[in-house]
Amino acid sequence: MGRYKEYTQYHQIFNKSIPSHWKIIPMYGLAKEKKITNCTDLELLSVYLDMGVIPFSHKAEKRANVTSLDLSKYQRVDYGDFVLNNQQAWRGSVGVSHYTGIVSPAYIVLKMDNDNNSDFMNYMLRSQIMVEQYLINSRSVGSIQRNIHWIALKRTYVPVPPRAEQDQIVRFLDWKVSEINKLIGINRRQIGLLKEIIERKISDIIIHGVNNNVPTKNSGTTWIGTIPADWQAIRCKYLFHERNQRSETGEEQHLSMSQKYGLIPDSMLDERRMLSVSYKGGKICYKDDLVLNRLKAHLGVFALAPQFGVISPDYTVLQPNITRVIPAYAEMVLKSQPCRRELRIRVRGIIEGFWRLYTDDFNTIVIPVPPIEEQKKIMSYVDEYKAKTNNYIAMMEKEIEILRELRSTIISDVVTGKIDVRNIPVPAYEHVDDMGDDDGEGNDGETGIPGEED
Repeated sequence: MGRYKEYTQYHQIFNKSIPSHWKIIPMYGLAKEKKITNCTDLELLSVYLDMGVIPFSHKAEKRANVTSLDLSKYQRVDYGDFVLNNQQAWRGSVGVSHYTGIVSPAYIVLKMDNDNNSDFMNYMLRSQIMVEQYLINSRSVGSIQRNIHWIALKRTYVPVPPRAEQDQIVRFLDWKVSEINKLIGINRRQIGLLKEIIERKISDIIIHGVNNNVPTKNSGTTWIGTIPADWQAIRCKYLFHERNQRSETGEEQHLSMSQKYGLIPDSMLDERRMLSVSYKGGKICYKDDLVLNRLKAHLGVFALAPQFGVISPDYTVLQPNITRVIPAYAEMVLKSQPCRRELRIRVRGIIEGFWRLYTDDFNTIVIPVPPIEEQKKIMSYVDEYKAKTNNYIAMMEKEIEILRELRSTIISDVVTGKIDVRNIPVPAYEHVDDMGDDDGEGNDGETGIPGEED
């Protein structure tokens, strides 16, 4: 792969050099702002950093709640429209849609000029040279949010090659990107498989102990099975006591539940979280209390309190009996996959999304309880095991990061003309999409349909 013969520097795009026969066109010469509403029968779409514009349902598992039930103000998007998350465009949360649907009224929707290849424009408008312009034309709102509006966006400049060249660039990039996506997918599957193996191993250790060569007995509980003879199987009723202390002033440190981070102070929250004006009447929790989000406890959304504080009055606060169980050990048992099934079958409610785990039902769960000293040994063993396996996972994740950086560099170099691909033959290949991070931890940068994590 070589370079073009002639380049021209353009101050409009940070004095970058572009092939001389390409055009540099302001956004208003390529697109017009579009705002069509009252299309509530169409599919809900959103914009993600890793995948561009996709149906919201493709990642709905990461955002359990939609904050607006009134979709009449949501904007129509048609195939080929350019969509920007106006608060996250500066990070690359933009894309040309391959779907027809509706998006948040806060988004910017642009109808693109039909003379250009929409797939090329998707590559170009998501490339670094464009993201840099979104950043510089965004207006800062607070310390971590930047908004871009059409009045500024319309004067960003887009490098545009001739149509035949756009078509070849798309063919070349689709091929190269698919090759990289395939390698990323292999690594992701390996990581997923390893995490499953690790989770099963840890669950077995927590529930049955480290040493397999000891006398055992029947626990009397199906999900536990046999346990070492000196262990007990005890109902949570005898291991936890519900605490229902309320804040009189609401001035204590407020803690919120995050599925990713556990129970944390507000200062550690993502920027999207909507916080209550007053916490007066909220529940008080103490360090190492077990705090459950009753609506999501069956999904594993519960954690030990890291400190004294005030939390939502809708949460359940349970004080562990530390003479019988180490709080961190109890949390590990309850979060293990076998025990999570016990949580799920005890929820009550008419429809999913409104199921609640009440204290009386939680109290019926039976968990294995080793002697305190053995609990300490198990926790130490698990920590060491996690440290070893996490190092291996981190290496594979680093490989994914390198591959994604390579993909971004190739796209950027090709769409800005640093590399001339006009005469490169494209072989037959399997098209592979990047399905984005599937770790369920909300790293995608999507903010148009924010969901509460509480």
